[in-house]
Amino acid sequence: MADQTLTCTDCGKQFTFTESEQEFYRSKGFSTPGRCPDCRAARKAQRESGGYGRGGGYGAGERQMYQVVCAQCGKNTEVPFQPRGDRPVYCSDCFRAQQGGSSSGSRSGGSRSGSRRY
Repeated sequence: MADQTLTCTDCGKQFTFTESEQEFYRSKGFSTPGRCPDCRAARKAQRESGGYGRGGGYGAGERQMYQVVCAQCGKNTEVPFQPRGDRPVYCSDCFRAQQGGSSSGSRSGGSRSGSRRY
C-alpha cells in the first residue's frame, strides 16, 4: 500500500492520503475521503456550529425536548424525541436498568429514553 494523491471535491486541491491514514480508515470501515483535511475541518466546524440543517432539526441550534412520564417509575423526565405513544418511554435511570439486564446490549422492547446518544 502506497500513499495516494487525491483531489478534493470541494476546493479541487490535491492532497496526500498517506498509508497510515489509509490503514486507519480501513480499520474503522470508512471510505476514501473526498475532501482535503482543510475542507473536512471546515465542514466539521460548520456542522458543529449549526451552519446547515439536517432532517429533524439536527444542527440547527438547541434541540427540542419533550416532557414525558417514565413508563416504569412514573418520574417526570425529558427526551429529545417526540414520543409516538405506541412504545414505552423511560427515564434515563430506568432505561439504563433495562439495558443492564440485556446480555446482547440491544434495547429491549424498543424503548427510548433521554440517555440516548446522538
